[in-house]
Amino acid sequence: MALSQSDLLQLIRKQILDMPRKWKQASMVFFDIVGMFLCVWSAVWLSQGASGVDAATTALLAAAAAAVMLPILWLLDFYRSIIRYMGSELFLAGFKAAISAALVLGVFAKFTGVLATPLQWAISFAAISIIYIVGSRVTARVFLNRRNINRELVIVYGAGDGGAQLTAALKGGDDYLPIALVDDNILLQGKRVGGVEVYSPSTIEKLIGDNDVTRVLLAMPSASRRNRRAVLERLSDFPVHVQTIPEIGDLITGKSRVDDIRDVDVEDLLGRDAVPPDHQLLAASIEGKTVMVTGAGGSIGSELCRQIIQLMPKRLVLFEISEIALYNIEKELRGTAEKQAIPFEIVALLGSVHHQDRVREILQTYKINTVYHAAAYKHVPVVEHNLLEGVHNNIFGTLHAALAAIDSNVETFVLISTDKAVSPTSVMGASKRFAELILQALQDRHPATKFSMVRFGNVLASSGSVVPLFREQIRKGGPVTVTHRDIIRYFMTIPEAAQLVIQAGAMAKGGDVFVLDMGRPVKIQDLARRMINLMGLSVREEENPEGDIEIQYTGLRPAEKLFEELLIGTDVSGTRHPRIMRANEDYIEIEDLRSLLEELKIASLDLDRDRARQVLMRTVSGYQPQNGIEDLVWVARHGDQEVPADDKVIDITTRSA
Repeated sequence: MALSQSDLLQLIRKQILDMPRKWKQASMVFFDIVGMFLCVWSAVWLSQGASGVDAATTALLAAAAAAVMLPILWLLDFYRSIIRYMGSELFLAGFKAAISAALVLGVFAKFTGVLATPLQWAISFAAISIIYIVGSRVTARVFLNRRNINRELVIVYGAGDGGAQLTAALKGGDDYLPIALVDDNILLQGKRVGGVEVYSPSTIEKLIGDNDVTRVLLAMPSASRRNRRAVLERLSDFPVHVQTIPEIGDLITGKSRVDDIRDVDVEDLLGRDAVPPDHQLLAASIEGKTVMVTGAGGSIGSELCRQIIQLMPKRLVLFEISEIALYNIEKELRGTAEKQAIPFEIVALLGSVHHQDRVREILQTYKINTVYHAAAYKHVPVVEHNLLEGVHNNIFGTLHAALAAIDSNVETFVLISTDKAVSPTSVMGASKRFAELILQALQDRHPATKFSMVRFGNVLASSGSVVPLFREQIRKGGPVTVTHRDIIRYFMTIPEAAQLVIQAGAMAKGGDVFVLDMGRPVKIQDLARRMINLMGLSVREEENPEGDIEIQYTGLRPAEKLFEELLIGTDVSGTRHPRIMRANEDYIEIEDLRSLLEELKIASLDLDRDRARQVLMRTVSGYQPQNGIEDLVWVARHGDQEVPADDKVIDITTRSA
């Protein structure tokens, strides 16, 4: 099949671009030698007339011109520059090269007498050389930058510096052609940026419809999250794929380029403007101190580590049960520390908070000042299916870590808790509330260590979050699975949550329950719809049977709630940080709690899930399971049969603590 002229030109262009760099330079030198001969001949013809053109003279001057011009062009970086990206500097450099060569060759012609009118020839040669040097490069640049005529038409939202840079980058690429910019700034509307007109946001629907635009690129790197969210909500009404360029911080640090186009982060949909941190609070428990993070490889634990190293600790101890998670976070932190020249020591240790002696040894060996206890099982259905492991890790793991901290004179111990600890319906939530009660009870007897707990809701993009699940389901063509039409959740970004945890822990007086302001709740169904729309797709439903992605409602999972709460009761007070509250809640005295822990421990040793859950129900106020025991091993052993009464009897006086 014969190639069309357009396809043939594209093929030639591709072959030229794929040539090795040295071959490209050699080709340019060759064409410049030929070009110098033509420039010399043309200048002789103009200055001497047709009868004055002598082959020997022309050859001599051409050789001299090549000998003079090529080094000048090399010194001016003509052979090291990429022609496709040469800008206005090309004209100035071409002028310098032509004038310099004309002066040298004019003097040469004058003293050798090869020409009757050397001054006229030098002037003609300078003019023709400028035309050749600049013209040949411009022609090559136009040809090499010849773009695919089938580029996707896009609209750039934002006509500031980010939008201007993005527009220039897209026009020089093969994939997208910007046909309009949109900006809220009325002073920019009607102007042209990079040759593209700027329109008002009110015209975006018409622009999309008139030009069959299927993609809008958000170029607002320095905009606040509130403004970005407002724009995204507006764009979610249109059948276009919305993408964005990186934030201004990543552009400044060089982590990203302006043309690093990516899908919209859900943080842009749900996030809110960050409150500037209180640097005194951030540094209080970290700067110059030895800090340990349990569960250092998890979603929250790893982000805590990232922020801690920026606060100049003396030493950071990473404690993690997962080998691969420990390896990854240690490698990342060491890379960051080396790149930013942060002077501190990193100690990466494998281990489990179940092993109290191991934890105590570490705390004492490294003289830990501050512990952030993020090690826990947090996924509600998984813990429900592994009841005793959830109890063992979340309750006894916290107990052992806290007792080891007391024995080791740790100054500050901060528990990462959850909103699911309030009026829990799940084992996970009940076990986390039990862990809170342990720290509150220990505080009365051991005031030297300041125990506190920070309670917050879902964090975006964490393990188990619906956000990455939805994104994956959409990319696979659906369906997107939502458990219930009315389910709502609070969301917070992982960096914001970690930052607030650090600041809250610094305000602890002992036994504090801190609650983070999670902002407005989000209906998960609405989140799914908006994510589908912003990827340029539509929801398939009765009103739109030809839609792209179906939303399936799967029903609430075991122990899942329609909505979460953050407070037990209403006794809450503010703190010096506007997004951190202090809750005053009832707790259990240490003597009563000790007997409950003993009973829970024996139930765990006997693998008695029913008894363990009964202890949780008696201990945790408001724990009302809405389902039977879902532990997979328990169900496999007992099925629908009633457990014999004898199996439920535990004599705590005959078992060792």
